[in-house]
Amino acid sequence: MAILDLYKTESYDYFLPEELIAQSPIEPRDASRLMVLHRDEGTIEHRRFRDIVEYLSPGDLLVANDTRVIPARLRGKKGSGGEVEIFLLAPLDEESKKWKALVRPGRRLRAGQLIFLDCGIRVVVESDLPEGIRVVSFPDEIDVRALLEEFGEVPLPPYIRKKDLPFERYQTVFAKNDGSVAAPTAGLHFTEALMASLSQKGVILAWITLHVGLGTFRPVNVTDIKEHTMHSERYVVPSQVAEQIAKTKSKGRRVVAVGTTVVRCLESAALENGSVKYGPGIASLFIYPGFQFRVVDALITNFHLPKSTLLMLVAAFAGYENIIKAYQIAIKEQYRFFSFGDAMLIL
Repeated sequence: MAILDLYKTESYDYFLPEELIAQSPIEPRDASRLMVLHRDEGTIEHRRFRDIVEYLSPGDLLVANDTRVIPARLRGKKGSGGEVEIFLLAPLDEESKKWKALVRPGRRLRAGQLIFLDCGIRVVVESDLPEGIRVVSFPDEIDVRALLEEFGEVPLPPYIRKKDLPFERYQTVFAKNDGSVAAPTAGLHFTEALMASLSQKGVILAWITLHVGLGTFRPVNVTDIKEHTMHSERYVVPSQVAEQIAKTKSKGRRVVAVGTTVVRCLESAALENGSVKYGPGIASLFIYPGFQFRVVDALITNFHLPKSTLLMLVAAFAGYENIIKAYQIAIKEQYRFFSFGDAMLIL
């Protein structure tokens, strides 16, 4: 395939039978299937996720995302009695009194509108932003994060029909820092026992924080992917992790990213020599074939939506032909797709 074809959004489309969209997680977490893709040879192995220990070596650095999903969906009513749904995306101020949000029904909720939440709190729609986003404000005396923990609902992806799943199953076992509206799903496969096995083998575990935004679900709607405007997400790379990456690189060991969020974080913070800049930052990097990776040497990821920026990222990392072949095999072999689906290890 000519390289120019890889800039066309339609090149990242594929047909997925609906029954392969995972509607609930596998128990235990590490019992999910694992496709191992060796990108240089183009070969594939079929394993279980817990077997990942066999593919990592002492001195490898496994970097995961410790963000925690907040129960960001609130329900209420307009003054007229019509039902309203608010999906909080990100706070706009340090006190977290004003938030970017999606509201439903959006066309009927404009600036100045009052929303009366089911829990008795009054919310004001302050202003309109592009892409259907609103700014909503809460009363000064309200602790919004405490409100969400008590009354908020899990913001499961739109393709998951089952909405009564336990909240903890949409969190990684190492989730710590509140801020995401979607889980970093590659991390959902890890258990405490599996992480202990990795540590015992000599694999070094490290965590960055990148808060996943709603843009992760949005498809690419332009014909030429170079014209797509990538969403932005906040991240923090601790100084200790930056030091660990530098040491790992100097010793010729691998930096293994748990998920596309870690890839976007580390490659956004990358320096010329393959080390990374520590501290807070904004990831707005759009990774597609032709991108030169500086930090990440291996990737653990799930199977992604057609025409998505995540699919384009893994195609850039593994090679387009390798990914197209792997997805065809995954469908034939009845792998489970998307957030609660099976995993892929790209070496």
